[in-house]
Amino acid sequence: MSRNRLGRPPAYLLLPAGLAVALLLVPLASLVARAPFGSLLERLAAPEVLDALWLSLWTATAAMLASLVLGLPLAWLLARVEFPGRSLVRTLVTVPLVLPPVVAGVALLTAFGRTGVVGAPLRELGVTIPFTSTAVVIAHTFVALPFFVISVEGALRATSQDYDEVAAVLGARRGAIFRRVTVPLAAPGIAAGLVLGWARSLGEFGATITFAGNYPGVTQTMPLAVYTLLQEDLEAAVALSLVMLLVSVVVLALLRERWFGQAAR
Repeated sequence: MSRNRLGRPPAYLLLPAGLAVALLLVPLASLVARAPFGSLLERLAAPEVLDALWLSLWTATAAMLASLVLGLPLAWLLARVEFPGRSLVRTLVTVPLVLPPVVAGVALLTAFGRTGVVGAPLRELGVTIPFTSTAVVIAHTFVALPFFVISVEGALRATSQDYDEVAAVLGARRGAIFRRVTVPLAAPGIAAGLVLGWARSLGEFGATITFAGNYPGVTQTMPLAVYTLLQEDLEAAVALSLVMLLVSVVVLALLRERWFGQAAR
């Protein structure tokens, strides 16, 4: 049946849909309109802003490298291996997605803090994690890893396992199949997971400020810098927020074909 034969959309659906679009777009448009474009570069070149920008970039990248090393095997395990408790493991992996960020920070403190389960033995060895740049990377990895794992697991499930089985029939061992068959076929999904996780890591606030603190040049990432600047210089906070908005738009543009293109089919 042609879509035109369905008739006009009812007003009681169009009105709330329009309000939803307005609710999402008006704040973003206001942010852009309020941005101090005349002094934007000058404000972004401020030492504290550059420090926050650099710290965010390298900690988010480090978190994604950790997610790749840890998350890719986990996603493969969930997608390709049948084992008892797999559903439970998948559920536990997704918990950080719905966990309040501050609670995530408290959980990290109880694990890696000076009196934590892992932190106390490390302290005996002279290693302290909280309120350091390492804590920022751990916090970012904790919140971004589930995004990466879910994205990659979906990509692995979307690729046919027949290729793995053919490689096994030809004599390839499972490790070689993973490296030479499975990963190359799922490479677009892995790349999408990295981009998504990197963006999530870049915008992390609650777990970072709770577990790592807000120390300029050490743990103050861009979201924390925005929070601090809001109390001192609103235009500088708006300028840095605009940068993060731009990053979000770029990420959506990179993932548009993968997500929105599939939805349109």
